[in-house]
Amino acid sequence: MIIAIDGPSGAGKSTLGKMLAKKLNLLYLDTGAMYRAVGLAVLEAGASLENKEKVIEIAKSAKIELVGEPENLRIKLDGRDVSQNIRSQQIGQTASIVSGVSEVRKILVEHQRKLGNNAQNGCVLDGRDIGTIVFPRADVKFFLTAKPEARARRRFEEDSSKNWAETFEKTLREINLRDARDVSRVDSPLAIAEDAIVIDTSELNLTEVFEQMSEKIKEKFNLGGDLIK
Repeated sequence: MIIAIDGPSGAGKSTLGKMLAKKLNLLYLDTGAMYRAVGLAVLEAGASLENKEKVIEIAKSAKIELVGEPENLRIKLDGRDVSQNIRSQQIGQTASIVSGVSEVRKILVEHQRKLGNNAQNGCVLDGRDIGTIVFPRADVKFFLTAKPEARARRRFEEDSSKNWAETFEKTLREINLRDARDVSRVDSPLAIAEDAIVIDTSELNLTEVFEQMSEKIKEKFNLGGDLIK
């Protein structure tokens, strides 16, 4: 079972992906975290983001691992835990830039496919090109979206709790900037797969969205009501 969850930044993909993976006992892959790890590696190497050859070289040599259960997923870069390091706004913007490099995407997409195909029970992946590029034949595809203001509010509250946020206005600008990059890049732009189930989360809480996604999965696989609650 492969479940693809796509959508823009701040739509709730990661949290809901973890919730589904836990309930269904599937591997969870936060593909955005993989791009963030590459972004961190680039910054730590002191490389210019304009030097694509160097960025590609770093992406090729970086050893990125996703370890642990969905709710306690840890991201390792070259053997060290960078789960917290990659969640800053700076790393998010850097990840957005490096993800626009076609060769970097090819490297990580290949890695994501291997992990997903080798998962014993199946996999839940979230990102921006899962249902269109990484697993175009995924069993179920979701596209989560929300108004920029709603997504910025969630991100601002999350960052504020970690003392990372500056102002809501800056967070909103960064959300809009990232959206523009994601939809306009030549390679694997953010797009809605033709067979994706679109859910607008602007006015919904996580439980409501989870219930909608769960119902769609139960319908697809004719699952009993006790498997997903």
